[in-house]
Amino acid sequence: MSTYIIALFLGVFFGFALNKAGLTKYHKIVNVFRLTDLAVLKFMMTALIVSMSGLYLLRGLGLITFPNVPATYIAGNVIGGLIFGVGMALSGFCPGTCAAGSGEGKLDYLIPGVLGFLVGAALYGLTYPQVFPAISAIANVGNVVIPDLWNLSPFFTVVLFAVLSIFLFYLIDRAGLHRKDRA
Repeated sequence: MSTYIIALFLGVFFGFALNKAGLTKYHKIVNVFRLTDLAVLKFMMTALIVSMSGLYLLRGLGLITFPNVPATYIAGNVIGGLIFGVGMALSGFCPGTCAAGSGEGKLDYLIPGVLGFLVGAALYGLTYPQVFPAISAIANVGNVVIPDLWNLSPFFTVVLFAVLSIFLFYLIDRAGLHRKDRA
């Protein structure tokens, strides 16, 4: 039961952080795909760095164990990512911002969000028996995580990801990697 309470608390905190960062606004999501405002990218990569650091630290201290990792299917991940990305670019919503916007009481997030979640779940459930066997036969790399796949220490992987993210943030902010708005 405490696991659910902790998960609920973390979810509310994450939604609050999304709201305070202004990431529940339609133009913030759409402008990521226009390459004019990469605040969402920076926010999510920072969240990944913090969570990776915390989880691997807790595992290293022996306080937690990681659950079994499901198999990685490259073709399924690419196809699913493309569908997810197109839907996100067209709607201007992602699941996190949709939930946070719904929590704010915005009907324009609640109605398409709930419909999107339900339609996506229904399509997945209806097509899974036919699609999964075909996809699982293509590029199945098994139950691995990146440090295991590349035979790297988890500490080095986290540090490498953090350094690459900071370098990307530098390129975005200082070197003008993002597109400029046309006035």
